Amino acid sequence: MPLYSYKAIDASGRTALGRLEAQNLPDLEQRLARMELDLVTGAPGASAARASRRRRVGRRDLINFCFHLEQLTTAGIPLIEGLTDLRDSVETQRLRDVVAGLVESIQGGMDFSQALAAHPDVFGEVFVSLVRSGEHAGKLPEVLGNLAAQLRWEDELAAQTRKLMLYPAFVGTLVLAVTLFLLIYLVPQMAGFIRNLGQEVPLQTRILLRASEWCVGYGWAVAGFAVALAGAARTLARSDGRFGYAVDRCKIALPLIGPILRKIILARFASSFALMYASGIMVLEAMRYTEAIMGNRPLQGALRAAGQRVAEGAGLASAFADAELFPPLVVRMLRIGEHTGALDTALRNVSYFYNREVREAIDRLQSMIEPVLTLVLGAILAWVMLAVLGPVYNTISVVKL
Repeated sequence: MPLYSYKAIDASGRTALGRLEAQNLPDLEQRLARMELDLVTGAPGASAARASRRRRVGRRDLINFCFHLEQLTTAGIPLIEGLTDLRDSVETQRLRDVVAGLVESIQGGMDFSQALAAHPDVFGEVFVSLVRSGEHAGKLPEVLGNLAAQLRWEDELAAQTRKLMLYPAFVGTLVLAVTLFLLIYLVPQMAGFIRNLGQEVPLQTRILLRASEWCVGYGWAVAGFAVALAGAARTLARSDGRFGYAVDRCKIALPLIGPILRKIILARFASSFALMYASGIMVLEAMRYTEAIMGNRPLQGALRAAGQRVAEGAGLASAFADAELFPPLVVRMLRIGEHTGALDTALRNVSYFYNREVREAIDRLQSMIEPVLTLVLGAILAWVMLAVLGPVYNTISVVKL
């Protein structure tokens, strides 16, 4: 269906600009009329699918969406009016288009959760399920507030992860660039001079010269092969389930990085699971929804096995213990929550436990990475300087004698 750009006015004469899916201009005019807008001008643009691929709604846009709707609905403003105000005030064009579609869908008779489900590229299954439970329980403002808090936590976690990777990526790139500059440009210029000194070339210098010759002769081919291999592996991981499963297992088995990645995945699972359970979603349904957000096949399989155990009548703590998803401390917290009837509190404690673990693990790893990379860079430079200047120093010493 085409996506039309339109200019319209409301009953008070205020101008509204946006985009809306429609079959043609008369259909666009009817859709705007249901939104209490009068069409001024309209022109077809790209299809909705192509526009969706070009412009994505980011996590921060969703945070603002949930926060504003929570404030408006808490203040007693009807949902449709809150969405209309949000449509006219939001800055992101893609989100404005989505909100306009929500307004039209609700005016056409859909529930809010049904209107959200019509935009799966923006609102995931977990998001829609939480909103649906909030609608049925009459706690939509509370659910929207919890969603905003959850999205803010995920945004902070992503920011911490980016911070963790930024310094290693920068220093690693610097180390690689300096090493390649020395091996490809500087060392070949010094090679003839070193060999003509008439002295025996030390071992470290011979290794450096061989490495330089290898980089000059085969470096570009190896780099191209590495890029092609990485692309092929990524494509194969998406298309071949067994290969993708092996890659995901290797990710969480890596030293240092693997345990942190596992904690990040389980922290996301625990937070989402606690939020869904507190919102009234049944345990089995919540476990099924959270499978999709884990993003790691071995952990998804373990969660699926735990869900099957729960469906067969096992307790939640026993199922997680058998699947080896959580450490014994977390399993004990869940078991106490089951016995006391305060499972929602236990799940929030699990979420808090993993949030703290992730923050501490990231801080520890970052404090370890910085000096290690600095030492690596210093060692490479020291080796190159020793290998290049060693023969020169030996020659000068012989001449002085």
